[in-house]
Amino acid sequence: MLTRLGPMLAIGLLTAPVAFGLAGTVLPAFGYLPALGGMEFGLAPFSMLFAEPAILMSALMSLVTGLVTAVISLTAVILFTAAWGGTRLFARIQHLISPLLSLPHAASAFALAFLIAPSGMIARLISPELTGWERPPDLLIVHDPLGLSMMAGLIVKEIPFLLLVTLAALPQVKPARTRALIASMGYGRISGFVFGLWPSIYPQIRLPVFAVIAFATSVVDVAAILGPTTPAPLAVRLVNWMNDPDLSRRFLASAGAMLQLGVTAAAILIWIGFEKLGARLRDRMACAGKRLRRDRVLRWGALAVMLASAGAIFIGLLALGLWSVAGLWQYPDLLPARFDLRNWMRVMPNLVEPLTTTLFVAFVSTLIAVAIAILCFVREDETGRPARGTLALLYLPLLVPQVAFLFGLQLLFILTDVEATLAALVFTHLVFVLPYAWLSLKDPWRAFDRRYDQIAAGLGKGPVERFFYIRLPMLARPLLAVAAIGFSVSVGLYLPTLLIGAGRLTTITTEAVALASGGNRRVIGIYAFMQMVLPAAGFAVATIVPALIFRRYRDMHV
Repeated sequence: MLTRLGPMLAIGLLTAPVAFGLAGTVLPAFGYLPALGGMEFGLAPFSMLFAEPAILMSALMSLVTGLVTAVISLTAVILFTAAWGGTRLFARIQHLISPLLSLPHAASAFALAFLIAPSGMIARLISPELTGWERPPDLLIVHDPLGLSMMAGLIVKEIPFLLLVTLAALPQVKPARTRALIASMGYGRISGFVFGLWPSIYPQIRLPVFAVIAFATSVVDVAAILGPTTPAPLAVRLVNWMNDPDLSRRFLASAGAMLQLGVTAAAILIWIGFEKLGARLRDRMACAGKRLRRDRVLRWGALAVMLASAGAIFIGLLALGLWSVAGLWQYPDLLPARFDLRNWMRVMPNLVEPLTTTLFVAFVSTLIAVAIAILCFVREDETGRPARGTLALLYLPLLVPQVAFLFGLQLLFILTDVEATLAALVFTHLVFVLPYAWLSLKDPWRAFDRRYDQIAAGLGKGPVERFFYIRLPMLARPLLAVAAIGFSVSVGLYLPTLLIGAGRLTTITTEAVALASGGNRRVIGIYAFMQMVLPAAGFAVATIVPALIFRRYRDMHV
């Protein structure tokens, strides 16, 4: 009976908040919100929206950001996987880049900002010997009007995600055998991969690519840290309107959320057009017999891009750590003149409350998400098929822009008097953690050798005993890894915490982004460093605990 609740809870969590949230956004967008005096439907909010200065420029910025991020990230992953897949170097780079997946977007944005700013690590490395700069140059790099730094921040964060989902899809297409066959026909590594393997891989990662586009078109935290301000991307302006003390601006914000939904939908439709164009071009080249054997430059270029994206984040994180313990650090000195912990001692009292909220919400939402995912898979074992509708709805909270339904969800919580409560915040985080928990647990659960269950059943053990004494211990390592992934997702959630917490429940991420507008790099470094440490600690626990539990069992070692 309990296992039947798993699919029902999963489907409810994946659909109900999004549906109610969209309803709570659509109605005010057309002027209907009795709580604020909106008693009639109309188009006045949209008239206000399009009267806002440079609103179409903000929408265009969001659209271009989503498409450019997806194109460059996916191209880098395709070329790197095609050029180096199956080699030792590929495995080493994979292990180098994989930890970046757990890094919150805001932390990676801060890392990049500390690297490329006029007084950042790159300028310090080359100054004054190569540039002659004795003081920071007057260059608008961070918050540049074209949004290039914002796109770069999104690209370096989405590359590890798309690489991970591509690696998960590779075993389904038998890459080693296909590569050998294609090589025997005279194709280069990259052309052989694009012609022979990519048509089978891409359908498996298409929804994650759509999720990248949806996120990049509506991102708030990265845009606030790195994005342009004149005008700001659409999602940033929407959040400002929603938090405006003038409550009538909520009609404007809701109309803007509908525009954001249209921008994201337009980006996905344009991407589908890119898919068809790319497939036609690929087929034409294949039919023309293009083997493109001379791809050495492209191969090394793909490697350089992957190393540069990972290196930029790691060096930026090093800069964050240095600033958090820096005393006097004048430009263009490469290192601080002295190190001290006074910054930490001063910030620590203010750090306790957001840190406590972060840990509590992340732990509870992850625990519930993992439990629901386990119930879904146990039910799948009982019925012999996946829960109907779960897989199709899994990406719903990731494909619908957060601002498009969180505004309405916040309104629902206000009307039910549960806004800014820990229960509401945990529930909202759970909506975003559950898809990652389900996806991360899917392959380990289905790969479990059921002969262990059969042996235990033959010894007279019932389903409950087999589950707790056989299945769970043997899946302890992947379950802890899933929990670490869910924990890192919750730690990195900015907009859900900002809106549902209503400023009264703060986390490390919301505090860090709030500090982005200030100029105190030492305090920003401390909060961003904590953003980095928390997910790393989760993965450390997921690695160390199974090693300790199974230290006496040789076959359970990795």
